[in-house]
Amino acid sequence: MAKKADAKPAAETPGCKAAGNENSLGGASDPASRSLQSATIGDTTAREDARPTSKNSLARRTGEGRGEGGVPRPSDGRGIKGEGRPSPLVDTRVIYCGDNLDQLKKLPDACVDLEYIDPPFNSNRNYEIFWPETSEKRRFDDRHESTKAYIDYMRPRCEQLARILKKTGSFYYHCDWHASHQVRVMLDEIFGENNFQSEIIWHRTLAKGLGFKGFPNNHDTIFLYGGGGEITFNRPYDPYDLDNLDEKTASKYSHRDPDGRLYQLDNLLNPNPNRPNLTYEFLGHKKVWRWTKERMQEAYENGIVVQPSPGAVPRMKRFLDEQEGRPIDTVWTDIPPINSQAQERLGYPTQKPLALLDRIVRASSNENDIVLDAFCGCGTAIVAAQKLKRQWIGIDISPTACRVMAKRLKDKRVCALSEDEDLWAIGRGFIVRDLPWTEEKLRILPPFEFENWAVIALGGRKNKVQVGDKGIDGRIYPVGVTPRETGAGELALEESWYPIQVKQKDKAGRPDMDAFETAMRRAARTKGFFVSFDYSEDAEREVTRFWKEEQRTIILLTVKELLDGNFAHKLV
Repeated sequence: MAKKADAKPAAETPGCKAAGNENSLGGASDPASRSLQSATIGDTTAREDARPTSKNSLARRTGEGRGEGGVPRPSDGRGIKGEGRPSPLVDTRVIYCGDNLDQLKKLPDACVDLEYIDPPFNSNRNYEIFWPETSEKRRFDDRHESTKAYIDYMRPRCEQLARILKKTGSFYYHCDWHASHQVRVMLDEIFGENNFQSEIIWHRTLAKGLGFKGFPNNHDTIFLYGGGGEITFNRPYDPYDLDNLDEKTASKYSHRDPDGRLYQLDNLLNPNPNRPNLTYEFLGHKKVWRWTKERMQEAYENGIVVQPSPGAVPRMKRFLDEQEGRPIDTVWTDIPPINSQAQERLGYPTQKPLALLDRIVRASSNENDIVLDAFCGCGTAIVAAQKLKRQWIGIDISPTACRVMAKRLKDKRVCALSEDEDLWAIGRGFIVRDLPWTEEKLRILPPFEFENWAVIALGGRKNKVQVGDKGIDGRIYPVGVTPRETGAGELALEESWYPIQVKQKDKAGRPDMDAFETAMRRAARTKGFFVSFDYSEDAEREVTRFWKEEQRTIILLTVKELLDGNFAHKLV
């Protein structure tokens, strides 16, 4: 699908400002970083204009942004509030709740630098299930029909994503084996075969057990397409582990300096023989050299240029700890999935590790570029964008997902960004738009979405399971208490927490109170919270009896109180 180089003027619409020059969006980045280079495996190459350095001038590289063993570690840029310039084209630092197709249509042409989507397919997001896990044994014909429904759903959305992508922009589509072949055909038709850049394989897990009749599907596929021009690409590297080198690297860097630094001897001859100004005699050899005679002499005096043996052609010491590392190729095996003990784990079924999105955002955007995720889920892409000082737009149809994102952005351990309209207006906060704020909208939400909304509005933690929750829809933890899992998603009973029960009813009654009382006894809780639109007199009397006879408290909360924010005094 053809895209325009410059954004056209557009009328003001929600989420869209009058369009200006596309070039005004970019940060102060080096234009050279915007060129796409071919991905290769191996060592970094010498640059013709590289200047000699003292052998002690560069500290040993440890790999910025990486953890133990070279595993990527996202930047720790918390609290980046307003350092980026708001976009003159579109509203950024906004989470939109609703159908992404509607919102994408409101955005002007060629206004986004980086798009990443991880659409719900074969997931347990309750609002859009194309291929439930329990249906894996269906016949091929049925599977094909599900894939067709999925492609029909995604096609108009990808067409809009192609329209709003800049020519210098990149589009990442994250999927798995269920429909990757069909997705690739669709994307070739929309973005153009010539704009296909890479098929990235993310090896997300290892095979578990031996109960397979075939090869286990342990990887995801990420398709990368460009916008039609020279795309932004900042090559990522895998820094060398100096204490655990592979055989090839160890054999190449086989020399060791007196101070212990590994190096190889590199060629100093100029590949262009027609350079009279670089043709001279040095240490008894008249050659066409890479450097001027003055630079060559300086490097020789600093011990960078040496003769391997008496009378040999001079060569240059290339130190291993001064190299950026191996360029990352299209097979990513160094980023593990989120495990049950991971600090960033939210319990969201399709949550991707922050390190994965950190790599994508770093590679395909620059500071202040606009990053868009149209299927935000729990917001990992926008968290990565915020930490890396990018502008961002998030969209998700699930109110629960939007609230999870907002809570994550506000977390002082994550981004410490304020959800505030006034601060957002001056580029120092974010906002959530189009959430179902009225009682009328909340009444028609799917039951699980309503439960999740109420639990999160209370500041609680929703259950990971939605069926068989034993009468408890969520938990509230006192300040300073961190939930501890004991296995199989269960939480330790001896910890301090309060149960939450939610009923999407006009009036919760006595039977609802009876059921919650049983759940509280089973969990050995003395205080719990109940959310409904209203309560019958029988329900209120039963809550009073429960306290008088068993000294257990049920706090009754209404949806209106949650919407108005008038419930803090009841949490004490």
